[in-house]
Amino acid sequence: MNTLALGPQWLDPDYLIATFGLIGVLVIVFAESGLLIGFFLPGDALLFTTGLLVTTNKLDQPLALVCFLIVLAAVIGDQVGYLFGRKVGPSLFKRPDSRLFKQENVEKAHDFFEKYGPKSLILARFVPIVRTFTPIIAGVSRMNYRSFITFNVVGGVLWGAGVTLLGALLGNVAFVHKNIELILIAIVLVSVVPIAIEFLRARGKAKKDGSAPGAPDTGRGGAPAESSRRGRHAKR
Repeated sequence: MNTLALGPQWLDPDYLIATFGLIGVLVIVFAESGLLIGFFLPGDALLFTTGLLVTTNKLDQPLALVCFLIVLAAVIGDQVGYLFGRKVGPSLFKRPDSRLFKQENVEKAHDFFEKYGPKSLILARFVPIVRTFTPIIAGVSRMNYRSFITFNVVGGVLWGAGVTLLGALLGNVAFVHKNIELILIAIVLVSVVPIAIEFLRARGKAKKDGSAPGAPDTGRGGAPAESSRRGRHAKR
């Protein structure tokens, strides 16, 4: 099966699986689920291709075993990310940008976590970049560990097994084989749709806020917020 490399050859799912096999898939899933350096890895396309190769007997492993190991790698990856977040705490938000680390990725995951709460651990599985940083942010926020484990497992099963099974289900469809390049590109595009929507929404909000410059920041009763705060401090 020949696929179109989505970027460098070493990020092409078909190349990765052919070179490193199932072990390579598990390492990538683990890294993308909770290690800071794993945000650029092709998780969705990789899982889909893995399922497709299993059902066409080009990856000689039982599908049930493959799904179980992928889910396990995803859950353990999030677990490591959570523990890392608890350890580094707020210092993560002060870390300077580098070639492999961008502060905006942390802030994006933080906003995602704040917006969706614990269920963000499930939703973020299907959003590239965000899925890498969300468990770390959960650790920074000291999310209840029992709740984290529950949503971590559910998200790992839905994403890890779900996308792999989708690839296996479509593996015998002739159209998929003839258009695998387009299928993989479509998966990547669909996975970044949530990010694009959030970007456009934030951009629209910024324009809306900027359309009314000089508007005072008011507290309750229409009084400027700063004055309100001063009044409260004066009463103490």
